[in-house]
Amino acid sequence: MLLLDITVVSVALPSIQRDLGASLSDLQWVSAAYSLVLAVLLLPAATLGDRLGRRRLFLIGLVLFTAGSLACAVAPTAVTLDVFRALQGVGGAVLFATATPLLRAEFSGAALARALGAFGATLGLATAIGPLAGGVLTDTLGWRSIFFVNLPIGVAAFVVGVARLRESRNPAGGRADRVGIVLITGALTALMFALIRGNAMGWESPAIVALFVTAAVALAGFVFYELRIAAAPMADLRLFGRRGFAATGFVAFAISMAVIGMILYLSLFVQNTLGYSPIQAGLRFLPLSLASFAAALVTGRLIGKVPMRVLLGGAMVAAAAGLASMAQLTATSTWLALVPGYVLAGIGLGITSTALASAALAAVEPARAGMAAGIVNTLRQVGTAAGVAVIGALYASRVDTTTAHALAGLPAPTGTIQRLAAAVASGAGTTVAGLVPPPARATVAHAARAGTVSGLHVVLLAAAALAVLATIAGFAFGPDPARPSPPGHAAGVPSGAGPRTTTP
Repeated sequence: MLLLDITVVSVALPSIQRDLGASLSDLQWVSAAYSLVLAVLLLPAATLGDRLGRRRLFLIGLVLFTAGSLACAVAPTAVTLDVFRALQGVGGAVLFATATPLLRAEFSGAALARALGAFGATLGLATAIGPLAGGVLTDTLGWRSIFFVNLPIGVAAFVVGVARLRESRNPAGGRADRVGIVLITGALTALMFALIRGNAMGWESPAIVALFVTAAVALAGFVFYELRIAAAPMADLRLFGRRGFAATGFVAFAISMAVIGMILYLSLFVQNTLGYSPIQAGLRFLPLSLASFAAALVTGRLIGKVPMRVLLGGAMVAAAAGLASMAQLTATSTWLALVPGYVLAGIGLGITSTALASAALAAVEPARAGMAAGIVNTLRQVGTAAGVAVIGALYASRVDTTTAHALAGLPAPTGTIQRLAAAVASGAGTTVAGLVPPPARATVAHAARAGTVSGLHVVLLAAAALAVLATIAGFAFGPDPARPSPPGHAAGVPSGAGPRTTTP
């Protein structure tokens, strides 16, 4: 449920937009609210589970996530849907934080390796089938069904959890870092609001400037507090002084921002500009999904045999090449122009989904493995939320400008042209042509398609550039010069790290 709800929503967004009259910023929050809350609360939830009991907190997380899903399914407006997606994120953070520790409490030795392998395969499959599942559900039962489907799963998981899970806790677990939670939540929330609302309100407006200043001050305060004051910091930021860990963290952030962040806008393009239904759009995402799933399975067999820097660097090479390939779209391109890019980006996504956890564990000593894995997973979720926001800001600005320029010769008032351009920039694509008189529809449709493709071109190239930077970081992965790898480590990967690659 947790990973499916990140990708399953993407194909349903155009239907949500039409049904609830949602703007682009509303759609961005449908994705970002879930990822942002999950990212902020993941580490605190792990600490809370150590103290209160992981089984108890896991069951509470199931209730929150399932209740959030029900609330999303019946949400009457786009704003309430965004709020309830945040509630899902709270439950998701709790479930992510407690799932692997619970497995470690239930199994040991070879059985633990098999359990974690099955767990990892489930996560990979959920990510891969998300777009297609979202398309099938949206087309057959409506977009609300993508949330309703979580209800029987959540109830069944709760019943089995009550009956079969054993309690585990760490009595010596640290106290929750409340100040750190407040500071990082304020920083990320202010930043997301500024990026998502910047185009609509104006980047120089007092409110947007204030949000950016708030984000900067809160982030600086978080770094200072975690490094200098916190007795039990939620994130040991000193880990970033290690080359291997810093490289892993940057790759985790970049792959989510560049690839997962792009899925929302590609879905809007495939449906609202190319004219495909949700299920047809889901089928056209299959090359990305299948390539990701296959790469994840192969990578699991390569960990410990292939140097980690080759896996991480190679993954980002594939992602960068895929994003750059998709940037070659033109106003006359069909969906087939996306296929090579889908496959390459999917390979990069699949490799990192399996390799990042092992890379995080390889970069630190075993005693700090939990903290390292938690930070890397947090960065992945922050990357997803930031990708939706940053890419959306670039996309909307470019589409609005290009579409308005293409419509300049249309015999219509300036206000009408501006409203049409704004609608296209909100992801409506060529559907705006239905709002104008028949003689002008061909012109408006052409302008909308040209504007949308121009926006995608810019953001895909920007995402590819980020992936190139992450490629450099990936190939730089290695043991800290002051802390050589202990005997038995292969390519900087701890022996036996394979089964632990599935840490959520």
